[in-house]
Amino acid sequence: MKPKTLQQAIQFFSDEQVCIGTVARLRWPDGVTCPACGHKEHYYLKTQKRWKCRDCGRQFSVKLGTIFEDSPIGLDKWLLTLWMLANCKNGISSYEIHRAIGVTQKSAWFMLHRIRLAMKSGSLSKLGGEGGPVEADETFIGPNPRKMHKSRRAKLDAIASERGERFRSAGKTIVMGMFDRSVRKVRAMVIPNVKRATLQEKILAHIKAGSHVITDDFGPYRWILADNFAHDMINHLEGYVKGQVHTNGIENFWSLLKRGLRGTYVAVEPFHLDRYVDEQVFRFNNRGSKEKKINDGERFELLLSQIAGKRLTYAEVTGKAGSPTWA
Repeated sequence: MKPKTLQQAIQFFSDEQVCIGTVARLRWPDGVTCPACGHKEHYYLKTQKRWKCRDCGRQFSVKLGTIFEDSPIGLDKWLLTLWMLANCKNGISSYEIHRAIGVTQKSAWFMLHRIRLAMKSGSLSKLGGEGGPVEADETFIGPNPRKMHKSRRAKLDAIASERGERFRSAGKTIVMGMFDRSVRKVRAMVIPNVKRATLQEKILAHIKAGSHVITDDFGPYRWILADNFAHDMINHLEGYVKGQVHTNGIENFWSLLKRGLRGTYVAVEPFHLDRYVDEQVFRFNNRGSKEKKINDGERFELLLSQIAGKRLTYAEVTGKAGSPTWA
């Protein structure tokens, strides 16, 4: 029986062979396949817990070519961490993983980043079209000026004036999001600025031309959406809802994202923020609905099916393998 709760998952994944079988089933739904040559003829080396391909002769484990590759940590600990991150609404900190499964905090932090990579969606389909409207908005992630010491606030104000930025956005990282009401799915990504060209690139890349788009009255949206989309705006100085014209769907996502960042993770470097956004997007898009219920076990299996072909080294996650790129 497949586990549906954390207690059942702890008991179910206590056997390493069960862990191997579960990962193999979700990674290779059509049967175990050699990662090197794609051949399906193989035999299992029970003492080594790996397969040997009959075609190329290479041996491979279930970890090869996944986020688990080269990790000495057992699959039982990996799968429990995967379960907790997929199902904890506000995320789970590396210190909590460190205490719960018995690894160092540094290892737990690296594990969580590798799992967040698996959470990233690779969908190429665009939002909008014939369905409901798409809400587009941006938010600023960073320190709260009202809670700063006055000396630090004055310094940040000077930097904002020098750069020509608004004080509330100085020193913060910008995240842009789009929420499709018809399918109740969200897309979000870190962007370098809120210039017209940047916003236009993301909107054209993620929303079908001709869709109904709703935004606030931020200036650049007027010019971006005028020719390609049916566009409605809501002025937040006058109100937040005018019939069906509002951005409450994407605002709901921002509240969930910020609650996790402030309450669970506390301090997130801009370099890593895109992965934390991917984590919250995964949970939000797979939260289930009245029409389609999704339990914790199904959400876990969905995440486990996305682990292949995604590799993150410690040098990359610490920024030593090259400079970061914007999503």
